[in-house]
Amino acid sequence: MNTRPFAITALSLSALVAGAAFAQDNAKPAMQDKTAMEKCYGVSMAGKNDCAAGPGTTCAGTSKMDYQGNSWKNVPAGTCASIKTPKGMGSLTPIKS
Repeated sequence: MNTRPFAITALSLSALVAGAAFAQDNAKPAMQDKTAMEKCYGVSMAGKNDCAAGPGTTCAGTSKMDYQGNSWKNVPAGTCASIKTPKGMGSLTPIKS
């Protein structure tokens, strides 16, 4: 029995399976990067906001107090209103202090 054609076929199939597995592994991180985010006001800790913390601040990391109502943090879309803080729930709009 000639095993050469069998060996070539087995090698080819192994290469195809490995290529398909490699392609799927690379696809996962790209899909995770596309997670929708939204601005959630009143949930960041002092100095941990993502941007826009109101008068007297410039941008990211400039909030002056925990849960500052006019500073926001990026959170996964649809989760903001369910984030509970000592001052209440997160908000999609700035919270007046």
